[in-house]
Amino acid sequence: MADMPRTAESKSCPICRKPPSPSHAPFCSQGCKDRDLLRWLDEGYRIPGPAADPERVDSGEGEG
Repeated sequence: MADMPRTAESKSCPICRKPPSPSHAPFCSQGCKDRDLLRWLDEGYRIPGPAADPERVDSGEGEG
């Protein structure tokens, strides 16, 4: 049973682990949804890797 795939019903809110609400999925409430957005806006979530060079990004260099 431990190796069975998780279904949508068995997942929980990624912020507080309560059952998700259909109107706010995958979150349980608007509060948890807003808390997640604030983490993104405050750079609480990051993708690992070297920092981007702002001059290179602004100039369009490296685009293929």
